[in-house]
Amino acid sequence: MFAEDVPTTRVADLPDGEFPLLDVREDDEWRAGHAPTARHIPLRDLPARMAELAEFGDDQPIYVVCRTGGRSEQATAFLNANGFEACNVAGGMKSWLTEGRPVVAEDPNVEPTVL
Repeated sequence: MFAEDVPTTRVADLPDGEFPLLDVREDDEWRAGHAPTARHIPLRDLPARMAELAEFGDDQPIYVVCRTGGRSEQATAFLNANGFEACNVAGGMKSWLTEGRPVVAEDPNVEPTVL
């Protein structure tokens, strides 16, 4: 269950086209499979790397994803408390994959999967 004060959206309700997407999973999860346009910053590194989020601009919220939605909920709350507009992606990369959204692996010779 997500906290009421954390903006949350379903994968099916994400905008069409490219949008700011932050993946806060661990390195091994990222290497196994991730959204092609996502930016990877593991949750534990987020406080030290927030300046990197400036590349997203400020015209859209930053959608935050993990495997199923727990870590991304924490990251979304943290980002919103620090002046960003962020929205948690409910169901995470598991839902992303189920919804048929594209997933790529870091190794092009490996079938992408969601860990």
